Amino acid sequence: MKNIKWGAVLFNVLVALFMGVAGQSIGLNAYAVAGTVFTAGMVMPKEMKAVLPMAVQVEMWQSDFIENLYSENPFLNYAFNGDEYVLKGKVVHIPVIGDKPTVIKNNTNWPLTVSQRADSDIVYAIDVYSTEPIHIVDADKVELSYDKRQSAIEEHSGAINEDSGNWILKDWFSKTMNGTTVTGQIIRTTGGADATAVLSHLPSATGNRFAFVKGDLKAAGSLMNKAKISKKDRYALFDSEMISQLQDDPDLIKRDGVNGGELNLKEGFLMKLYGFNIMERAEVLRFTNAATPVVVDPGAAGAATHNAGVLCWQKNAVEKAMGEVKFFENVDDATYQGDVYSALLRVGGRIRRAAGVVAIVQGVPA
Repeated sequence: MKNIKWGAVLFNVLVALFMGVAGQSIGLNAYAVAGTVFTAGMVMPKEMKAVLPMAVQVEMWQSDFIENLYSENPFLNYAFNGDEYVLKGKVVHIPVIGDKPTVIKNNTNWPLTVSQRADSDIVYAIDVYSTEPIHIVDADKVELSYDKRQSAIEEHSGAINEDSGNWILKDWFSKTMNGTTVTGQIIRTTGGADATAVLSHLPSATGNRFAFVKGDLKAAGSLMNKAKISKKDRYALFDSEMISQLQDDPDLIKRDGVNGGELNLKEGFLMKLYGFNIMERAEVLRFTNAATPVVVDPGAAGAATHNAGVLCWQKNAVEKAMGEVKFFENVDDATYQGDVYSALLRVGGRIRRAAGVVAIVQGVPA
């Protein structure tokens, strides 16, 4: 005897009741409509019955992907949101208003000069991140003691969120748009006048680097101040090793020991120093050791001369934009005798004002 799928029966009952009420509002017999819908739901082909419930599940998974993107990359919450400028989920198109008109005081020359405002556009494609499909054989769904499908979804979410977060950080320091590369500013760690050099902590790098000290963060703030960047909503993202170096400062230890510092763990901030809300991530940015260091692509091969960097920014100086978020599934695929899943995410970012972005790159002793 064929097993009855009570979940499917309940779903069809709820849909039938809903459609019955809707039909009644336009003069139809509610019981007749509900009965017709329920019967159709029970006898329609499997492929058609799968449409409504599976669409709801996929939508939930897509929502989870977005939620996880921000929970695993909380720094994305502290940037200008360009989502409204995304066209068809793929391209960011931002109209830019031209220069303000010239104001003349006590004019005595006629006629006045007529000028036309030259508006422009900022256009850039947001990146596409895709996971390779994963196959879960039918036997695994029955025999394993844990939900392998949910585990696979979480793995896809974690992988795609980590990679996209890495690339957005690079975009926030250097992004090519309309044929022009826009970059932020760079200063080097100093370690203080009497500091001892520390070993590099990047996996491939060798040799010593100057430690990060609080004076380096103060210098980044001074650069922004000179450029008249707002002192509100400033952020600094450290990797785990460099935040440890900063926290070794005895003055900071004393301050935190007395009053608990200025922690806001709920928002992901470890402390506030020189106007910067400080956050931590496993890895932030890598730079070459050129005279003017160049940011390295995430995932690129490491080098002995690479240096870690802290990224500092003002909220309106950088932008993030999200487009399509899709989760694909082939349930009970005959070819694979199981389920196949994959995910796609379109997200990107850029620099909006270079003076509001500063990278503090490890200094290298001579």
